[in-house]
Amino acid sequence: MTDHPLVAVEDLSVSFDAPAGRAPSAPVVSGVSFSVGAGQCVAIVGESGSGKSVTARSLLGLTGPTGRVSAERFDIGGRDARAFTEARWREVRGGQIGMVLQDALVSLDPLRTVGAEIAEVLHTHRVVPRDASRSRAIDLLEQVGVPRPAERIDQHPHELSGGLRQRALIASAIAADPRLIIADEPTTALDVTVQKQVLDTLRRRVDAGSGLLLISHDLAVVAGIADHVIVMKGGVVVEQGAARDVLGAPESDYTRRLLAAVPSAGSRGLRLARADDGAQSAREPLPPREVVRDETVLEAEGLRKAFRRRVAVDGVSLRVARGETLGIVGESGSGKSTVVNLLLGLTEPDAGTVRLAGEPWAPLPERERRRRRSAVQLISQDPLSSFDPRWDVARVIAESTKATGLTGAASRDRAVWLLERVGLSARVLARHPRSLSGGQRQRVAIARALAPDPRVLVCDEPTSALDVSVQAQVLDLLAEIQAEQGTSLVFVSHDLGVVHHVADRVIVMKDARIVEQGDVDDVFLRPREEYTRRLIDALPEVVGS
Repeated sequence: MTDHPLVAVEDLSVSFDAPAGRAPSAPVVSGVSFSVGAGQCVAIVGESGSGKSVTARSLLGLTGPTGRVSAERFDIGGRDARAFTEARWREVRGGQIGMVLQDALVSLDPLRTVGAEIAEVLHTHRVVPRDASRSRAIDLLEQVGVPRPAERIDQHPHELSGGLRQRALIASAIAADPRLIIADEPTTALDVTVQKQVLDTLRRRVDAGSGLLLISHDLAVVAGIADHVIVMKGGVVVEQGAARDVLGAPESDYTRRLLAAVPSAGSRGLRLARADDGAQSAREPLPPREVVRDETVLEAEGLRKAFRRRVAVDGVSLRVARGETLGIVGESGSGKSTVVNLLLGLTEPDAGTVRLAGEPWAPLPERERRRRRSAVQLISQDPLSSFDPRWDVARVIAESTKATGLTGAASRDRAVWLLERVGLSARVLARHPRSLSGGQRQRVAIARALAPDPRVLVCDEPTSALDVSVQAQVLDLLAEIQAEQGTSLVFVSHDLGVVHHVADRVIVMKDARIVEQGDVDDVFLRPREEYTRRLIDALPEVVGS
């Protein structure tokens, strides 16, 4: 233990130079003060755009050439970082502070093996002689819980699962034994068991004396690991303190709204999003929804699909009634996404059938499916990648309204109505999706999916990349649409709290097969299978929830 904190900032502000000819921009981070000590985990939480990541990157001198950082105090390891040269910052990065980013597949070099990635850090900071770097890299992979590290060290990132990639990224971040680790959304989009493995890895580093600065929008993740929590909004700190106090008895209305937006078994049937002036009011009920059990809109029987020698789906049968929400959960690689593609008719089954409203849907030639394709629509995890980057929002939605036979002014009127239905204005029509926020893009994706009046919406991780408040708005919106239009939902997610909030029934998948299914309360509160119990046990809980 040292007498000084690993990092300490007082009145930290970050701004960015405006382009020539424009007025100076306001600071994106202002008046932030905190410290991280050895053996301590400090978490920064808040909505997208709150300044979390900018704050974290400023601690590594990574605000870019237009970034301007000022502070009354800015110490790293007891030294004044305001005087650091670029050469000194290069020593800090990896040597004193390790960085773990959200998407390991993007962060790791696809052309290099995991061993080469770790070896670069070892060589840069002269941790061990070059001839000892391989054995050191194997040791690091073993430390972070990678099985068979001597084998994995020669694999490329695409050959590893999401959890193994993330742990390999952590191994690279701690290769030079930095005293402080900054983890920026390290578990977003990971399934619940892999998330637990990654958090356990970081927790062990904290227990061993490292400091951890965790950036996350997932309050349940934060509750399970943080000692101290900082809540940011609009670039300023609105509340901070011990995790049990901030998450268990928050003083700020904003913090209370964030906590109220976390979906769970207790929020079923209730709105998650609250108005700014209603943080302390009782939750509003969602509009009533009718489920017509004896009317099946989507049914699969005995689905099987193999890719080369790997069986991705084996003997899966399911049915979805009108107005019902069917949840599908399971670890990465369990077969969820393949089931989605089979239901959508994007992949043909090797065996088994899919029926839509009682009529054959798969296997079937696409020309015979095309006339009914508008009846089943997809809302994906990453809407931006599903949009043509050359198109504005008007054209994105118009492409779907064609199925209703509308063109010209009638098509535009329909697009305006759809946007208003999802909480956006007609002004969005002229914008390109890349200029919209994550929540706005997901609303456009929902508007596009609703354009042809589908009977079934297949939601494949539709909120996993959204912060908790935007997720709440999207989930409330889907519930409203379902109640008004009687739409059925197939909701695939790694977040069991989200599924428990939205689903009527749930299917649990493991190794290509369904291992348990039934009423969502029965499965999640009284699981029969050990695998289901393991998933539920891995689910973090918010303090006081």
